[in-house]
Amino acid sequence: MAEYLLIESRDPFDSNDAGQFYDLAAKLAQGGNQVTLFLVQNGVFPARPCVHSASLSAAANMGVEILADEFSLDERGIAREALVPGVSAAALDVVVDQLADGRKAIWH
Repeated sequence: MAEYLLIESRDPFDSNDAGQFYDLAAKLAQGGNQVTLFLVQNGVFPARPCVHSASLSAAANMGVEILADEFSLDERGIAREALVPGVSAAALDVVVDQLADGRKAIWH
Protein backbone atom coordinates (compact mmCIF):
# COMPACT_ATOMS: atom_id res chain seq x y z
CA MET A 1 0.00 0.00 0.00
CA ALA A 2 1.35 3.39 -1.02
CA GLU A 3 0.62 6.73 0.61
CA TYR A 4 -0.36 9.68 -1.57
CA LEU A 5 -0.87 13.39 -1.01
CA LEU A 6 -2.80 15.10 -3.77
CA ILE A 7 -2.91 18.89 -3.57
CA GLU A 8 -5.63 20.67 -5.53
CA SER A 9 -5.26 24.43 -5.95
CA ARG A 10 -7.60 24.96 -8.89
CA ASP A 11 -11.22 26.01 -8.79
CA PRO A 12 -13.31 23.39 -10.62
CA PHE A 13 -15.44 26.22 -12.03
CA ASP A 14 -12.34 27.47 -13.89
CA SER A 15 -10.54 24.18 -14.52
CA ASN A 16 -12.53 21.26 -15.90
CA ASP A 17 -9.79 18.78 -15.06
CA ALA A 18 -10.18 19.32 -11.30
CA GLY A 19 -12.90 16.65 -11.34
CA GLN A 20 -10.47 14.22 -12.91
CA PHE A 21 -8.10 14.89 -10.02
CA TYR A 22 -10.85 13.96 -7.53
CA ASP A 23 -11.43 10.78 -9.54
CA LEU A 24 -7.71 9.96 -9.41
CA ALA A 25 -7.78 10.30 -5.63
CA ALA A 26 -10.80 7.99 -5.42
CA LYS A 27 -9.24 5.37 -7.70
CA LEU A 28 -6.01 5.39 -5.71
CA ALA A 29 -8.01 4.84 -2.52
CA GLN A 30 -10.04 2.06 -4.13
CA GLY A 31 -6.75 0.39 -4.98
CA GLY A 32 -5.98 0.09 -1.26
CA ASN A 33 -3.74 3.13 -0.98
CA GLN A 34 -3.86 5.76 1.74
CA VAL A 35 -4.84 9.03 0.06
CA THR A 36 -5.16 12.60 1.32
CA LEU A 37 -6.65 15.24 -0.98
CA PHE A 38 -5.63 18.66 0.32
CA LEU A 39 -7.60 21.61 -1.08
CA VAL A 40 -5.76 24.92 -1.12
CA GLN A 41 -6.18 28.38 -2.67
CA ASN A 42 -9.21 28.39 -5.03
CA GLY A 43 -9.36 24.61 -4.74
CA VAL A 44 -11.38 25.08 -1.52
CA PHE A 45 -14.46 26.40 -3.34
CA PRO A 46 -16.12 22.98 -3.80
CA ALA A 47 -15.68 22.30 -0.07
CA ARG A 48 -18.88 24.29 0.40
CA PRO A 49 -22.15 23.05 -1.12
CA CYS A 50 -22.12 23.48 -4.89
CA VAL A 51 -22.42 21.41 -8.06
CA HIS A 52 -18.85 20.07 -7.65
CA SER A 53 -19.28 19.01 -4.02
CA ALA A 54 -20.77 15.66 -4.98
CA SER A 55 -17.46 14.57 -6.51
CA LEU A 56 -15.65 15.38 -3.27
CA SER A 57 -18.22 13.52 -1.19
CA ALA A 58 -17.93 10.50 -3.51
CA ALA A 59 -14.15 10.48 -3.08
CA ALA A 60 -14.55 10.73 0.70
CA ASN A 61 -16.96 7.78 0.63
CA MET A 62 -14.27 5.75 -1.14
CA GLY A 63 -11.80 6.39 1.66
CA VAL A 64 -10.05 9.59 0.59
CA GLU A 65 -9.21 11.94 3.45
CA ILE A 66 -10.24 15.39 2.19
CA LEU A 67 -8.81 18.43 3.93
CA ALA A 68 -9.33 22.12 3.14
CA ASP A 69 -6.65 24.65 4.03
CA GLU A 70 -7.83 26.83 6.91
CA PHE A 71 -6.12 29.97 5.59
CA SER A 72 -7.63 29.52 2.12
CA LEU A 73 -11.08 29.04 3.64
CA ASP A 74 -10.69 32.19 5.76
CA GLU A 75 -9.46 34.24 2.80
CA ARG A 76 -12.54 33.23 0.80
CA GLY A 77 -15.04 33.69 3.64
CA ILE A 78 -15.98 30.01 3.84
CA ALA A 79 -17.04 29.04 7.35
CA ARG A 80 -15.99 25.68 8.80
CA GLU A 81 -19.65 24.93 9.51
CA ALA A 82 -20.42 25.30 5.79
CA LEU A 83 -18.12 22.48 4.69
CA VAL A 84 -19.78 19.53 3.00
CA PRO A 85 -19.71 16.14 4.74
CA GLY A 86 -16.40 14.38 4.24
CA VAL A 87 -14.34 17.59 4.15
CA SER A 88 -12.47 18.89 7.20
CA ALA A 89 -10.51 22.09 7.73
CA ALA A 90 -6.78 21.67 8.39
CA ALA A 91 -3.63 23.72 8.70
CA LEU A 92 -1.04 23.71 5.93
CA ASP A 93 1.24 21.91 8.39
CA VAL A 94 -0.48 18.68 7.31
CA VAL A 95 1.14 18.99 3.89
CA VAL A 96 4.59 19.56 5.39
CA ASP A 97 4.19 16.64 7.78
CA GLN A 98 2.99 14.23 5.10
CA LEU A 99 5.78 15.25 2.72
CA ALA A 100 8.31 14.77 5.51
CA ASP A 101 6.86 11.31 6.11
CA GLY A 102 7.63 10.40 2.48
CA ARG A 103 4.20 10.55 0.89
CA LYS A 104 4.10 10.57 -2.89
CA ALA A 105 2.80 14.01 -3.84
CA ILE A 106 1.00 15.39 -6.87
CA TRP A 107 0.20 19.10 -7.03
CA HIS A 108 -2.50 20.23 -9.44
